[in-house]
Amino acid sequence: MTEAAEGSEPVDWSRWTVILLKPDCVRRGLVGEVLQWVQGLVTIVDSRVVVATEDQVFAHYDDMLPLSETLGRDVPAELRRIFIGNRVVVALGYGENAAARIRAIVGPTDPASAPTTTVRGRYAKDTLDKAVAEGRLVDNLIHTSDHSAVVERDFGIWYGSQHTHLLRAPARGGTR
Repeated sequence: MTEAAEGSEPVDWSRWTVILLKPDCVRRGLVGEVLQWVQGLVTIVDSRVVVATEDQVFAHYDDMLPLSETLGRDVPAELRRIFIGNRVVVALGYGENAAARIRAIVGPTDPASAPTTTVRGRYAKDTLDKAVAEGRLVDNLIHTSDHSAVVERDFGIWYGSQHTHLLRAPARGGTR
């Protein structure tokens, strides 16, 4: 278990989530609008623009790396095309059941099947069918930690141990 700062209590990862606004979200100027949706459910403790490294992207999508044959495309090459050299926004959210609450408003991976009451359903322009036909991965704007068990991993990838000082409950307004 990670500690927020020297001598502090262990981190309750169920109260945290890491939100990744992907290059298509940044490129389309949707960061502010998407973060407004997120802020309706959790307190944003930190957000920052990052140019993702290959190490970060491959660690984040490690479950997809071996799927090139299954998906019919070169997944590592696609991840490089999408992320490397492009800006993303990483945000750290805090609130009750943070990961589950944000996952509920993100929507399904395929924006075409996402209700308009979700981020992907409202803003995404791509579809899984179109992406498959073009031999690429789908552009779907946003990722957030799947559940509290992976928040610590996502924090390590996008923030790292040098930023554990951020893992303190906000003074007020952070109990959403």
